[in-house]
Amino acid sequence: MRSIKSIGAIAVLVLSLLTSISYPADMAGAAVVVEIEPTLESMAANYEVPQWFVDGKIGIWSHWGPMSAAEELPPGAFYARFMYTEVPDSGELNNAQTKAKWHIDHYGHPSEFGWEKFIPLFKAEKWDPDALVKLFKDNGACFIMPVACHHDNFDMYDSSHPWNSVNMGPKRDVVGQWKAAAVKHGLKFGVSTHLWWSPGYWRGARKYQKEGTLEWKLFNMDYSASGYASQDSWNEHWYDRCWEIIEKYDPDMFNNDCPYPSKEKGKNLGLKLFTDYLNRDLKENDGKQTVVLSFKDADADRAAFTYNMERGGSGVIQPEPWIWATDLSGSWGYRKGAVNKMSIPVMLGNAIDVISKNGVAMLNVALRGDGTLPESQEAYLRAFGDMLRTNAEGIYGSRPWKIFGEGPHKTTTGRQGENKNEYSQQDIRFTTKDSYLYAFVLAKPTQDIVIKTLATGGALEGEIKSITMLGSDEKINWSRSIEGLTIKLPRKLPGDIVSGFRITPSNNK
Repeated sequence: MRSIKSIGAIAVLVLSLLTSISYPADMAGAAVVVEIEPTLESMAANYEVPQWFVDGKIGIWSHWGPMSAAEELPPGAFYARFMYTEVPDSGELNNAQTKAKWHIDHYGHPSEFGWEKFIPLFKAEKWDPDALVKLFKDNGACFIMPVACHHDNFDMYDSSHPWNSVNMGPKRDVVGQWKAAAVKHGLKFGVSTHLWWSPGYWRGARKYQKEGTLEWKLFNMDYSASGYASQDSWNEHWYDRCWEIIEKYDPDMFNNDCPYPSKEKGKNLGLKLFTDYLNRDLKENDGKQTVVLSFKDADADRAAFTYNMERGGSGVIQPEPWIWATDLSGSWGYRKGAVNKMSIPVMLGNAIDVISKNGVAMLNVALRGDGTLPESQEAYLRAFGDMLRTNAEGIYGSRPWKIFGEGPHKTTTGRQGENKNEYSQQDIRFTTKDSYLYAFVLAKPTQDIVIKTLATGGALEGEIKSITMLGSDEKINWSRSIEGLTIKLPRKLPGDIVSGFRITPSNNK
């Protein structure tokens, strides 16, 4: 049996694969570097997902910033926007009005206590990026991707924009220190920007701002709340702010949250940024793409970038690698009392379901304002690590098989519909690597396991040489017929939730 001693060591090994690939050369012997044009067609023809990402499978996202400053804020990712909602004198209140009234009752009217007053409360006094990244790595992560700027227009890095974490709040270069920890522990490093939403996000705050103040810049008062997508000044500002992150921190992955300047309204600065990022990487690496570009344009050709299917899922094997992004906190940004409605067993099953369909799992953690990780989220991460310590062999470096799996559970393809329902032992998912087939049972079995897909004469051609349970030395008894492959229930299961099996076909050397 292959012993899995350290998930962190496996993660580093995965990231070191394929370091000596040869590339075409011109007559003079120099590498040929293709210039990607700022069109989706050119991107689709030239974009290649780097192998470190496809092999690594597991990443950590982190939504953290002033939104985490006051623990008593009510759950909800958009409290900062809702707190500026007008509250009627009578009648039933909607969600936004309820949060606005809560703000008035606890802090006062937003004209006196606006979002800018929360920033000094965000101190990150206990934040230890080195210890956190080590925890992420020890529990299976191959990359981290902190949010550099969220909807609130506060930069978590050493920015030319005055509202940033070096000048205010923590007084630390948060993105820079995340990256230093990632490099130290051998993980790839990404950044995520949500800047595009900011002018509209602060629509309700506008009436309380005074021209010429520092707050004027925080609330993006120089740009239209409703028409900024057509403003050259905004689109140029967006490009410059994003490019500054790329130039300063040289990320292995760049994620843009949702829209970007369009060709029709925004001088095509969105695709220009994306292709400038890719071309910069190609130039620096002799024509080899080493970075990941991700965003959420549902209508664009998925071959042109890596699609972030946030809070979603897929019912089929996707032709291009994709991201399943989920949140462990229940609120994206930290809120005391927020609850993750997805159980740990479902999260583990969802992750393997995603990987069986050519996806990568990205788990968001939401730190407290002091920089510590809540125990409930740590429990999810450690459960993930426990599962990987047993089943890593069939996950890292694997690829989808010709069929993703079988069972009664059905997943809808698309964003914002991720599964929260429990799996059964009839739900099986497949991966393949090195001519082995791996079968994962997504719930703890209580009886013999029957895999109909692997019946004699079925999808797996030829005979089966042997079957081994991952993380166990126990001899596995099995039989195969036209009804299916039956694995006799092992005496002891190495995992509490997921059980993985290595199936060796007769043609495996």
